[in-house]
Amino acid sequence: GYNKCVLIGHDWGGMIAWLVAICYPEMVTKLIVVNFPHPSVFTEYILRHPSQLIKSGYYFFFQMPWFPEFMFTVNDFKILKNLFTSQATGIGKKGCRLTAEDIESYLYVFSQPGALTGPINHYRNIFSCLPLQHHEVIMPTLLLWGERDAFMEVEMAEITRIYVKNHFRLTILSEASHWLQQDQPDIVNKLIWTFLKEETTRKRE
Repeated sequence: GYNKCVLIGHDWGGMIAWLVAICYPEMVTKLIVVNFPHPSVFTEYILRHPSQLIKSGYYFFFQMPWFPEFMFTVNDFKILKNLFTSQATGIGKKGCRLTAEDIESYLYVFSQPGALTGPINHYRNIFSCLPLQHHEVIMPTLLLWGERDAFMEVEMAEITRIYVKNHFRLTILSEASHWLQQDQPDIVNKLIWTFLKEETTRKRE
């Protein structure tokens, strides 16, 4: 029965959160995104910075039918395990790394028939909504960013403020990776809770 919400998204969920906020602003009272820039920032930045294009190369790999799903299952889902646990792309804070039980839970979910296709289809369809006809975000927005993100360059975070026509808060955590909410859950929760409680009467911060 609700017709409004506070919307929170991380990474590809962050892309979806931005798009919902842009296309259906009447439904979102506050927007919180973790480690993903405004979509227009991402598409413009990636074309001008080969380093980001290389980091996002998997977007193009995922455009192929069935083969990406197959590659994820090879060698008992080794690619998926490495994504979460390797030194380069895994959760950054040692005390917060995934346990063996956590990994098994992920593998159980993604080993179900069709379970990989849904998430990968997100990438297969992502170009259908670009370029955007509308760019502005009009609700108060919080952007949280792990500076050691292996997939997204931190420069995009600051550029994002151009498209937010309301109160905008950017917090960059220097010791955090792409998996910000796993690296520093207490800090992330505190930042989100503070943002939710405050009256955002100022335009920018």
